Amino acid sequence: MSHPHSGRHHHASADRAAIPPVASLPDQISMILTQFKSLAVIGLSPKPSRPSYGVAAYMRAHGYRIMAVNPNIETAFNERCYPSLADLPDPVEIVVIFRKPEYVQELVEEAIQKKARVVWMQEGIRNPKAARRAREAGLQVIEDRCILKEHAKRFVTEGI
Repeated sequence: MSHPHSGRHHHASADRAAIPPVASLPDQISMILTQFKSLAVIGLSPKPSRPSYGVAAYMRAHGYRIMAVNPNIETAFNERCYPSLADLPDPVEIVVIFRKPEYVQELVEEAIQKKARVVWMQEGIRNPKAARRAREAGLQVIEDRCILKEHAKRFVTEGI
């Protein structure tokens, strides 16, 4: 290991130290959950027994803004529910998908149009083609992970 002050590129090492290393998956998730606070929940159910409802309620309780997207319901959490991502009047940072993998490609296109920053596919949802498309458009992608569980693992010390 060379001494930091040795070598001909002293400034290069100082500059390099300022650039964070490429994140591993858990660190990427921590950064996403810390940096972005507005979530569009695609396929949000009005039924408290459904995972999408529980996840949205949990994230809302932890300070995230929830925008519900489901063409079949009018309201969620006493706020208007929107028929599609494109119909949301406000910007969204994370698009959380509770839909079958075959719908993900279309949702990724909508997320790109909406200038979202992250596409988050919940547990059991993977679509490699859609994930690649989202990454090529500059979005971060998380597949097959529960946003509630990932948040709780990192930021909640008491039991859920």
